[in-house]
Amino acid sequence: MKQELARFGGGLAATALNPYAMLVVLIACLLILLLPRKYVVIPLLIPSFLLPLGQVIVVGSLHFTMFRILIIVALIRLVWRELPLLGHRFRMNAIDKAFVLWIFSSVVAFTLLWGEWGAFVQRMGTLLNALGIYFVLRFVCRDLKDVDRTTKVFAVVCAVAAACMLYERSTGRNLFHVFGGVPEFTGIREGQLRAQGPFAHPILAGTFGATLVPLFIGLWWQNTKSRTLAVVGTVSATVIAITAASSTALVAYAAGVGALLFWPLRKWMRWFRWGVVVTLIGLHIAMKAPVWSLIGRFDVVGGSSGYHRYFLVDQFIRRFGEWWLVGIKSTNGWGWDMWDTSNQYVETGVTGGVVTLIFFFAVIVYCFKALGKARKTARGNPGAQHRLWCLGSTFFANLVGFFGITYFDQTSLYWYALIAMISAVTVATLAMSSEKAASAAVPVPDYNGLALNAQPAGTRDWPGVSAGSFTGN
Repeated sequence: MKQELARFGGGLAATALNPYAMLVVLIACLLILLLPRKYVVIPLLIPSFLLPLGQVIVVGSLHFTMFRILIIVALIRLVWRELPLLGHRFRMNAIDKAFVLWIFSSVVAFTLLWGEWGAFVQRMGTLLNALGIYFVLRFVCRDLKDVDRTTKVFAVVCAVAAACMLYERSTGRNLFHVFGGVPEFTGIREGQLRAQGPFAHPILAGTFGATLVPLFIGLWWQNTKSRTLAVVGTVSATVIAITAASSTALVAYAAGVGALLFWPLRKWMRWFRWGVVVTLIGLHIAMKAPVWSLIGRFDVVGGSSGYHRYFLVDQFIRRFGEWWLVGIKSTNGWGWDMWDTSNQYVETGVTGGVVTLIFFFAVIVYCFKALGKARKTARGNPGAQHRLWCLGSTFFANLVGFFGITYFDQTSLYWYALIAMISAVTVATLAMSSEKAASAAVPVPDYNGLALNAQPAGTRDWPGVSAGSFTGN
């Protein structure tokens, strides 16, 4: 563990770079710098998700994975071409602030916990990943059309990954092993091959695909011109979830689709949420075991470690005094196999303490609040309402998946990007609704921390930036 802390993000001790991967990354870097703003997500996200973590450049004790290099180049593009145009107009909203506090709190707590330089270096790598991808997507996604474009990119990623995972499931060999970071031969559990594609674990691969389904369905719902790609994305994501042979992925899949089905009941969601809370309290009182023991009952594909997930949460709650301040160095003492903190909530607490966990929950709360507020404001735009509901369904599916996995590979970028998309699109939706309610001659007031200029109704420029500011971008 201590040796890993000395590395920037962990991983190999020496550079490992496939020439084809290097060529792809070089081309992607050039495209990030030269393409118009709205197309930056294409060269940024596709290589980031399809190149395994085994591709890395090591400089001293610093590790630069391929997606980390792409993030750095995208940040250079952001400072070079975007920030000068925005000037003082951009201000952080509640989601942005909570996200930054969550990441910085994890860096401080982890560094204090270990008291070593290596701990600080390792967390700075995480900070670069998180804040880098977050603010790049925060500036790139400025309205629902940009979210649709990003969703299409994820559909392409899923299509490639699904095709390779189908091959892996049928042959037992992972095509991505040539890049390193993933095994050549597919793992087997209970007689089932568990495909993982370019991801670090089958559960991560399956959860990635499963949680994207609501976004692809939303693309079908909103944009008739993109229905072919929406179908490709939905089918591919389903294939990924199934070939991974993971109960966590399938439960997350059901949660996302189930959330979509609640659309007709959207006006009564407050009553539903309180009903769930009351039900859980009642079960906790009536059951012999604590209510979180229900986690152990999920076993969809056979051989699942549901009991391990339950016992991990149980020990996390019972041993609050051990981790609440800045986390705990090891959970081995909690029981058999407890080193595997395969629960995002538990992992956040044991590596960052209760303050970091509170900021993490604050991000979740502010995302749901912003989505709800934006959806109500967009009552005159059914398409926008549907897209916001689909974003919320995808977000909810991830929260359900967190009970069975901790994101630590490319999937962590997906989580950060999703939060950034929610933050950006809710601000834009609220601002556009304000513009439509006001006359073109009346200045639009500041909303949600984003200073706005008066613009004619219907303009597609990002709120707060004058028309034509992004010509050619």
